[in-house]
Amino acid sequence: MNLKQIKMEENQANTGKFALTYGLLLGGISIVFALMLFSADLHYQGGLMVGLVSITIMIGVIVFGMIQYRSANGGFMSLPQAMKVGIGIALVGGIIGILFNLLMANVIDPDMMSKAAEYQKVTLAETTKMTTEQIDAQIEMGKKFSTPGMQFAFGLLFSLVLGLIFSLISGLILKRTENLN
Repeated sequence: MNLKQIKMEENQANTGKFALTYGLLLGGISIVFALMLFSADLHYQGGLMVGLVSITIMIGVIVFGMIQYRSANGGFMSLPQAMKVGIGIALVGGIIGILFNLLMANVIDPDMMSKAAEYQKVTLAETTKMTTEQIDAQIEMGKKFSTPGMQFAFGLLFSLVLGLIFSLISGLILKRTENLN
């Protein structure tokens, strides 16, 4: 290693610090969004628009965190650094969001899951040609996947996969490496 490389490593920003900071921001924004949905009694419906807003929030915070990291790192960020920051943000934000959702479903609105099942029944009856028995069977199958453990596992997996995809794309766009020659 030459002196320039050693100095560069000493001055590098900590990816973990940025992942934690912006992951907490993502979690906080997700909680505010969930409370907005709850106040409008839309928290159990989900749907395309809720998903798009959630994904937009995640992308925005990941990109913002990467830009802040790159700025703190002397204007440089490699793809691995970008991936660490982005996936870390998704992990921390995902855990906070999942825990809040479990709090919402079990404490704040204990009827949330039954409301969601009823909403799904009505939606399936209106939008498909399924019989009542088929709808009931599908709702029962869904209940097996809505235990707190399954919600946490699938939520975390979903958050990490999206974090990986968004971090890779954003990292490829935002990376800027220093020429060591």
